[in-house]
Amino acid sequence: MPVSIDFTGKRGVVFGVANQRSIAWAISQQLAEAGAEMAFAYQNERVREPVQKLASGIGSTITAECDATDEEQVKAVYDRVAKEWDSIDFIVHSIAYAERDDLGGDFSAVTLQGFRTALEISAYTLVPVVRYGAPLIGESGGSAITLTFDASVKVYPGYNIMGTAKAALENEVRQLAAEFGPSGVRVNAISAGPLPTLSARSIPGFNEMRRAHQDRSPLKRPITHDEVANMAAFLLSDLSSGTTGAVIPVDAGYGIMAL
Repeated sequence: MPVSIDFTGKRGVVFGVANQRSIAWAISQQLAEAGAEMAFAYQNERVREPVQKLASGIGSTITAECDATDEEQVKAVYDRVAKEWDSIDFIVHSIAYAERDDLGGDFSAVTLQGFRTALEISAYTLVPVVRYGAPLIGESGGSAITLTFDASVKVYPGYNIMGTAKAALENEVRQLAAEFGPSGVRVNAISAGPLPTLSARSIPGFNEMRRAHQDRSPLKRPITHDEVANMAAFLLSDLSSGTTGAVIPVDAGYGIMAL
């Protein structure tokens, strides 16, 4: 069941909703039910209609196309938001991508272009998303979160270059937390267990990965979108005011097991 945290009067920007199965959308629903107002930045024209439909369903009137690898487009999203709101309270970064040919097979087969693509989209984009968003966060402070995965520190066959990208992303979380902490901006990451999203299903061996998590985790079950959304709500709320630079697992305990 969703947690009860009050976001009445809180506003934020969400990057990365693609469809109703997106983790970013589960987080957005949770925040909307708690009273938050949100603006949504979507990747491209292909997902414009479904994202606008989802956004309108929770009363959001601000949606904008944004290729987050283009810093001018990221800045334009915040400029648009600034015309509507005096300030924001939170930022959600849920952006990740690797070329299909670089998932599965041998890690050493990754091309330079494939490496650049995965790192630029999945890791670097957090930098401009926070850089341009932080100045809009009010004097009382706020929070930014991103989504990572256990492959940042372990080898998951098939995940390949995305594991490298997640490792870079987690280091960025710590770097940005240190830089923006004096301004009252907290930056954290959620390390979620395998969830059946559209992008996850393109990872070779994803179903086996999910079964392994269920079989070996202390809770002996897969996690849910709602559980990740609950943690996001906590990290984006004032309840986590003393937490920054952290990578919080939501994995049914899988990460603590040796086998």
